[in-house]
Amino acid sequence: MKVSIVEYRPEWRTMFENEKRTIQTALGEVSAQIEHIGSTAVVGLAAKPIIDLMIGLGDFSIADYLVPKIEALGYEYIQKYEAVMPFRRFFIKEQMGLRTHQIHMVEIGTEFWDRLILFRDYLRQNADVVARYASLKRELAEREWNDVNEYADAKTEFVREIENEARSRVAEEKG
Repeated sequence: MKVSIVEYRPEWRTMFENEKRTIQTALGEVSAQIEHIGSTAVVGLAAKPIIDLMIGLGDFSIADYLVPKIEALGYEYIQKYEAVMPFRRFFIKEQMGLRTHQIHMVEIGTEFWDRLILFRDYLRQNADVVARYASLKRELAEREWNDVNEYADAKTEFVREIENEARSRVAEEKG
């Protein structure tokens, strides 16, 4: 299978904001921090056209209680990933057979939360890294993959390198 990478689309921000409002309404009184993550959250970055959201909870013990609330918004809960990542609940939303949104629900302050926010923020501040990442993604999108996870795995070395660069920069800034 080929992975579809498209040029950055300004409407991705609006799509995120609309989905964030919908999710906040569905969660009701639950305190959650909803972040736009992934490539669609970085202006100028080519991406798979899927809005990636992360719902951060102060107390992850309520995650399973929230699953039906997210499902009621048209998301499919992908439970099989709990075996590998018990600290995350993962959901996808499709329209006409194409994935349009995905949600990672995790606890705020965990390694997963911190790593994804750090990576996003570093990309937002470094156009040269965005250009390198976009180039890699376009190159990888030309290949045939068994599934999208293989494509994601092929990006891992670059992503880890950038995460380390970002951590070093943050450490330098803290002095």
